[in-house]
Amino acid sequence: MQILIVEDEKRLADALKQIMAQQGWMADAVHTGPDGVDYGRSGIYDVIVLDVMLPGCDGFAVASRLRAAGIQTPILMLTARFAVNDRVTGLDAGADDYLTKPFATEELLARVRALARRREVFVGDEQRFGDLCFTASSSSLSREGRSIHLNFKEAEILKLLLARPGALLSKDEILTRVWGYDSDAGDANVEAYMSFLRKKLHFLGSSVQIVAVKKQGYKLEVGVC
Repeated sequence: MQILIVEDEKRLADALKQIMAQQGWMADAVHTGPDGVDYGRSGIYDVIVLDVMLPGCDGFAVASRLRAAGIQTPILMLTARFAVNDRVTGLDAGADDYLTKPFATEELLARVRALARRREVFVGDEQRFGDLCFTASSSSLSREGRSIHLNFKEAEILKLLLARPGALLSKDEILTRVWGYDSDAGDANVEAYMSFLRKKLHFLGSSVQIVAVKKQGYKLEVGVC
């Protein structure tokens, strides 16, 4: 799971990143409202944890701009404010849930998990292309009764390819969406995981192929098995 943290208090942002990492989740942290909008618009995140008080523009504006841009990523809004009208403002701006500071780590994680589950239900657990069926909840890829498990990054890459079957996906986009903005990963990492996925498609005997287009990227095609 990938989390975006938009929090101007850098110590708190770093602590939240560490908390997410302990759950095995990837997290990026930014510290201003405009950066929150820019990162959130990428659409790569499963949940956005958004503070209200931010430089540049506040969390209400960030949520509103993301929703206006068509971004449906669940938003958990954090605030030190207790007033009911502030919570109403946040929810009306597009937030899905609200958590008041200070908060217990267990409650934060429970709310993030709940929002992620809502997203899975909205997107759908199964994606199909050609003779393949990918089940997100179990990270399994199957064909005609035969299945194989995908590791985290294999599953994330395949989800991106399945979201736009037949369309080119650049290496830069894959790196950003799967490894995150701050990662040191490069083209070689993408190439290695594409190789892993191809071997699993071959194991299943699938007619679906991952096609590399020189200097452009990768796409899924149905070939001759």
